[in-house]
Amino acid sequence: MAILVVGRLEPALEQQLTAAHTPLRLPAAPERADFLRQHADAVTVIVCGGRPGVDAALMDALPQLRAIVNFGAGVDAIDLNAARARGIGVSNTPDVLSDTVADTALGLILDTLRGFAAADRYVRAGRWAAQGPFPYTRDVTGSRVGILGLGRIGSAIATRLLGFDCAIAYHNRNAIPDSPLRYAASPVELAASVDVLVVATAGGPDSAHLVNREVLEALGPQGYLVNIARGSVVDQDALIELLTAGGLAGAGLDVYANEPTVPAALAELDNVVLLPHVGSATARTRTAMATVAMRNLEEFLTSGQLVTPV
Repeated sequence: MAILVVGRLEPALEQQLTAAHTPLRLPAAPERADFLRQHADAVTVIVCGGRPGVDAALMDALPQLRAIVNFGAGVDAIDLNAARARGIGVSNTPDVLSDTVADTALGLILDTLRGFAAADRYVRAGRWAAQGPFPYTRDVTGSRVGILGLGRIGSAIATRLLGFDCAIAYHNRNAIPDSPLRYAASPVELAASVDVLVVATAGGPDSAHLVNREVLEALGPQGYLVNIARGSVVDQDALIELLTAGGLAGAGLDVYANEPTVPAALAELDNVVLLPHVGSATARTRTAMATVAMRNLEEFLTSGQLVTPV
């Protein structure tokens, strides 16, 4: 049974994988067709992480493919409907990254409302001495925060915000029984009732532009958007327009619509904090994610089962 690596793997996973196996690697487009013809009947499992992902065409080219082991909690780069229709199992790496991503969200909330990164730039540019004190910012303590997607990561964010005496609400497809948090029936209703909207939902076609112009306008000129989910969840063009026109107070972003490309219009705004998709990027967490991915791979090779199936 051959293992095929699709895309560039994180160093932590690359190290563990090559120590135990000698995987094949999917080449770029010019050589891909010949490669797939040569190895089509051998590949039974794909190991991948993020883009370019695994689409239906690649699955069709590998008739013996039975499992896709994904490095990361999000599987939006994998065509899950195509995998399901072909009986191909898909695994991810849940839980082990929740705390680290929640920490990132909290850092973005603090930085976006308090303007710490902007204040750092203010000092470095010599503006403190030349222009006087940095302008007042907003308190996080006591803020009304809405969480769009109260799953593992969203719940971890909520736990952290309770320490700041925040009033927390959330929206999921369905209300969570016995949750002490206020449930909003729609993203628009949630955005209209909070100071900060944190996007923590899963990516993929079902959530594309879930945070659309109507949601952003409901958040309003005193509201802040924080996104640690996927760039596809937010209408990025509408976000830029509203931020530029004063329709939003600010934004903290770890993800973008066309990564790693970040629109220049966002980079030019001083009320926007930009991170390069580092939500889970600590050595401890990435090593733990790699270990979970390897557990899925080894279990599949041994028993045909996945440890953390999607």
